[in-house]
Amino acid sequence: MIVLVLHHTDSHFHDLLPIQLRSAGYTRVMRTIFRHTVYKLHGLRYALPFDGWWLSLKSWWFTRDTDYFPVFLLAGLALIISAISFAIVRSMETEVDNRQLTCLALNIYHEARGEPKAGQYAVAEVTLNRVASPRYPNTICEVVYQKNWDRIRRRYVGAFSWTEFDVKPAIKKKEWYRAIAIAEDIYHQRQEPELDGALFYHARSIKPSWARKKKPVARIGQHIFYR
Repeated sequence: MIVLVLHHTDSHFHDLLPIQLRSAGYTRVMRTIFRHTVYKLHGLRYALPFDGWWLSLKSWWFTRDTDYFPVFLLAGLALIISAISFAIVRSMETEVDNRQLTCLALNIYHEARGEPKAGQYAVAEVTLNRVASPRYPNTICEVVYQKNWDRIRRRYVGAFSWTEFDVKPAIKKKEWYRAIAIAEDIYHQRQEPELDGALFYHARSIKPSWARKKKPVARIGQHIFYR
């Protein structure tokens, strides 16, 4: 192992420096001294207790002409900002998904909570078919709470009657949890579509005039479905 000891006073050391280094800044002086020292140590690498790659790396870092620290700093900041942006966007997407799922589950619950599972899936499917149709709004919540002008009643009427109730029935946990599960299945496409483009339905107990102009595609539970 080689040990180099430098013992000097400040003034004596200053006198030993070349003239061109005396007028240079402190950082440049120290970098130049290190460069000269490293160049001499390169010839003695075989005597050092470690390989020369680490010494070469340190030599490159201290003797490089370009300062890469700002580049590394900006790259690190860019990575941090990208990670935060991704997390924010993902959180917003999750919030939007939860809102749409809630609207779908509410529609299933209020429109078909007393129906068999197949009937509840059918109501959910009609809701999403409307979202996919250019004749209806683009989101589940907008479809569920859509209002259209009724010429007979001379007022705007909800596309789904329960949305007009001032007082809605209390939510029953068992039926609500089932509506949520069905909504998730339909929303995430875990359930194969059963209705071929159905956009309408009504209870069997009524005969609306618009039904005569539609093609029936299924009768499930107490509802008839049309496209």
